[in-house]
Amino acid sequence: MEHHPFELFPEDQSLPKPREKILAAAHRLFYAEGMRATGVDRIIAEARVTKVTFYRQFPSKDALVLAYLDDRHWRWMVTFEAALRRHGYQLESIVPAIQEWFESAAFRGCAFINALGELGGTMDPVVSRAREHKQEVRALVATLVPRRADGELIVQCVSMAMDGAIVQAAWGEPAEALESLRSIIDALVSEDPPVLDNRSRDATPL
Repeated sequence: MEHHPFELFPEDQSLPKPREKILAAAHRLFYAEGMRATGVDRIIAEARVTKVTFYRQFPSKDALVLAYLDDRHWRWMVTFEAALRRHGYQLESIVPAIQEWFESAAFRGCAFINALGELGGTMDPVVSRAREHKQEVRALVATLVPRRADGELIVQCVSMAMDGAIVQAAWGEPAEALESLRSIIDALVSEDPPVLDNRSRDATPL
């Protein structure tokens, strides 16, 4: 059976190890229904493991949350980079690559933004995971930007625009989100790099 590229843990995937089964269940339930709303018993039932097996792999639900975020991070990064390469691996490739994600049936926004909203005020490690994820996304975006004086500014603006597009798509406006993201990227790459004139900056106003 063929799966969507952004279906990170297909339900019919064969997972022989208990840890993988539990993580797969966490991926599906945490991402679709939320981490606070999903209890350990629900994950155990979804993964079809015993309670003893669950706690042998993860001593607490908090430990599973962090393992889920770590696992989702690398799976999503690998999948997104592959999508960028399918579309030419340049700054303009971000829109069709992220469109693939928006079009997946499982799309529910950014797992790390979602996690911050749910647990950011009570679990500092969740904040750290979210920060690290966004930093790595930004570093990936930086590899798409040609060398120019305002390259770092472009990376920052595109990264923020991506987050905004993800949130807008999550509330049900993916087409509008993609169009806005495309317009922002086009505007950024079409402008000439700014030239700083030190003489005019330091000159005494008349």
